[in-house]
Amino acid sequence: MENLLPILQIIVSILLIVFILLQQRGTALGSTFGGEENVYSSRRGLEKKIFWATVIFTALFIILAVVNLLLSNV
Repeated sequence: MENLLPILQIIVSILLIVFILLQQRGTALGSTFGGEENVYSSRRGLEKKIFWATVIFTALFIILAVVNLLLSNV
């Protein structure tokens, strides 16, 4: 169990990074540096699935980190 938890954390963190990078970039600061001004639209299709996968993997990463912290103190 000691070796499995850090490996799971690494895998989840890599997948989380990939899902974050796959999301479209917003223009929060883009208009400041000459970016286009876009109208807000709702997420649909693949974009919505990537968003929910990001949420799920974030929660999973936090849970694994807490479990790892609790098990390391025992």
